[in-house]
Amino acid sequence: MSSTIDAAGKSARTTRRRFLQGGTAVAGGAVLGAGASAAAETDNLPPNIPEWMKAPGEPMGAQPYGAPSPFEKGVVKNISKTLKQYISASSRTPLQELDGIITPNGLFYERHHGGVPTIDPAQHRLMMHGLVERPLIFTMDDLRRFPSESRIHFLECSGNPGYTKPYGKTASDLVGLVSCAEWTGVSLKLVLQEAGLKPDAKWVVAEGADAAALTRSIPIEKCLEDALLVYSQNGERLRPQQGYPLRLFLPGFEGNMSVKWLRRLHVTAEPIYSREETSKYTDLLSDGTAREFSFYMETKSIITRPSGGHRLSAPGFHEITGIAWSGHGKIKRVEVSVDDGKSWQDARLQEPVLTRALTRFRLPWQWDGKPAVIQSRAVDETGYVQPTLAELLAVRGENYFYHNNAIWPWRIAADGEVTNALA
Repeated sequence: MSSTIDAAGKSARTTRRRFLQGGTAVAGGAVLGAGASAAAETDNLPPNIPEWMKAPGEPMGAQPYGAPSPFEKGVVKNISKTLKQYISASSRTPLQELDGIITPNGLFYERHHGGVPTIDPAQHRLMMHGLVERPLIFTMDDLRRFPSESRIHFLECSGNPGYTKPYGKTASDLVGLVSCAEWTGVSLKLVLQEAGLKPDAKWVVAEGADAAALTRSIPIEKCLEDALLVYSQNGERLRPQQGYPLRLFLPGFEGNMSVKWLRRLHVTAEPIYSREETSKYTDLLSDGTAREFSFYMETKSIITRPSGGHRLSAPGFHEITGIAWSGHGKIKRVEVSVDDGKSWQDARLQEPVLTRALTRFRLPWQWDGKPAVIQSRAVDETGYVQPTLAELLAVRGENYFYHNNAIWPWRIAADGEVTNALA
């Protein structure tokens, strides 16, 4: 019996050794023609001891503010190189490179109308006036004395994406004007109560302290429901690009209404029909009329892996994953099709599933190596189902610009390359 055990043990060791030697041989053979520098890279592969184990690493404190690994230097905001100017412009979150539902502050999408101001918080004030019993001016210290709240919500630009071609190549190109964070601040309802609302108060006009003085009219119902005066994002103070030192945040509403660099709240009986709610951020219909005050961001989803710009390495198991969100509440279900919409199956929703926040979904998939078209559609807790682009265009017409929440399919070629199926 002992000889059998010894033989089995020897056999197991031999098999493992041959596997490791074979792997090394393959790796070495793959780089022989690439020169000495490429061959040296294999020195760090198993079973060798990699160079980073042979000496102590960077000392603690070398980076007073942490930074990603230099090997992730390509994971940055998606900034177009062909814009005519960069003062009134946007950058996009690299959705296809991220996991989970929280967007790192350094990768959060941006949209500016007059550049990014540099504001000294000690000199910044929030003025509240109009139809209130007690007009007030708050310092940042005043606001931080109020009880704080922290909530996770998405923020999305209403033009994410447009309706006309050319459509983007990657998930970021298509819908990268959406991100999600934990927001910390003061309930706007609490601050309005401090000032005291008069009976005819129906709207609150928010104005930013940027060069564009971006101004939007907010229904009083939203202000009293879940609006926040935000000073921190993902645990740290807002960054200048996100409205430092103070911004309004309206969960589920189009992003431009969450006014950054907030300096004034004017309580009124009517909306003021500012530039940003007349010449901008209205939806032109095919009959020439315009849909105004289309506040809510509708249910949407997109597969982020595999997605445009990716390539499947080989047939076999692959996880399909993406994000879904709705301005009307929680995501109830996400369905995925791997046969160009002929059939659908439920994806698994990753916890937590929060109201008006990104929700991560996942589906295991065995790819047979043949061409395929994959896509997702989301259903929110109101029962609304994400439509196709053709269904949206049939209702809204090609003059429409904002609030495109269409299903977006990805085409997978036999060689594994993933591209936009509608481009």
